[in-house]
Amino acid sequence: MSQRSDLRQRRATLESEWSRLVPRLKTAGLASSGADALRHEVTESWARSLSSVDPGRDSAPVTDGGTVGHRWANSPLREPVDDLADELRGVADDAGFVTAVTDESGTILWTCGGRTMRRRAERVNFAPGGWWHEQAMGTNALSLALRTGRPNSVFSAEHLVTALHGWVCYCAPVHGPDGRVLGVLDMSTTWDRSNPLAMSTVRSLVSAIEARLRAEPPRQAHGTPGQVHLTCLGSDQALCEGRPLRVRPRQLEILTLLALEPDGFPSGRLREALYGDRPVSASTFKAEISHLRRALGGGITTRRYALTTPVSCDAVDVLRALENGDVETALRLYRGPLLPRSAAPGIEEWRTHLEVAVREAVLASAHPEHALRYGERAPYDAEVHEHALRVLGRGDPRRAIVAGRLSTALRD
Repeated sequence: MSQRSDLRQRRATLESEWSRLVPRLKTAGLASSGADALRHEVTESWARSLSSVDPGRDSAPVTDGGTVGHRWANSPLREPVDDLADELRGVADDAGFVTAVTDESGTILWTCGGRTMRRRAERVNFAPGGWWHEQAMGTNALSLALRTGRPNSVFSAEHLVTALHGWVCYCAPVHGPDGRVLGVLDMSTTWDRSNPLAMSTVRSLVSAIEARLRAEPPRQAHGTPGQVHLTCLGSDQALCEGRPLRVRPRQLEILTLLALEPDGFPSGRLREALYGDRPVSASTFKAEISHLRRALGGGITTRRYALTTPVSCDAVDVLRALENGDVETALRLYRGPLLPRSAAPGIEEWRTHLEVAVREAVLASAHPEHALRYGERAPYDAEVHEHALRVLGRGDPRRAIVAGRLSTALRD
């Protein structure tokens, strides 16, 4: 069976299940008289996600091995959610819901609710570390809210994944003061507990979170004036609140290595990652660490070197996207080799790792756009061009471009 016919059959099966459920929902007063057809945004979401998500999967994939404590600790949503935690728990307990907060990628960072409902939710990995992006779990309220930037609910068989047909979810995105979506707040329960007031409750709670985000200054970590943003793919720049962080190239290498290895380094291993076999004194090495620590406001631990200051890093974002199967995001962020001017052994090792990981993800992808985009940056990679030709349709006019690239790569 071809992929296209397989997708058609899956969609027909899901639509049939929805049609079977509608009369029962109307009798229970849980669906209106106009609910015979699926909503347009739901069918569009099915069409997008059926090629990558099996409706028969039993739970959401795991992000970062399910350990997301460090991401929650550095999330701008943590403090306002902590302020409202008692209210969030009270609403969840009283109504029999599980409440969850995600980051902008759709990864759940925090949940609350009664023990019974949380256990049910954990069976489908609706729990910290679960990844609920459309690419991972198909049509659900979290993914629709992230995609549209608007509140959304998904009821029973509107979910793409069959294991979620027993659930109803109400969700709204949380916007930062600059308008950027920082994550979503979701309240979920079994479909028979559907409550018409749930969506207004979610909206009110999100409004309260957003009000706290506007009222409070950004959190400062260990004296740092703001979060550090590290751009090290095809570039070498560290910014703090939009201004350059005054660090030397060697200190930028240290910062990059610490961002890529959040568990940190023993002193000897970090020194080796920076200098290899070069005879560099311990005082020189410690001076570089001390200067970087001062620039970060004390954001590096002393015995085992690790970051305590929030540092966002484009290389880390690429690796996270690849772990989540999000090749599109990885390619968008991968703008070139890691710290291209660095000769530090540890940086060279990570540089190779990133290059190989991105290339292998492209070769494993069935989407021609991935091979086409990567092929622009790798004109002499014949294997990538051959892969592009395999996944492009025979009538696709872009085949001519790829054929030209392949000819040049083989000739040279």
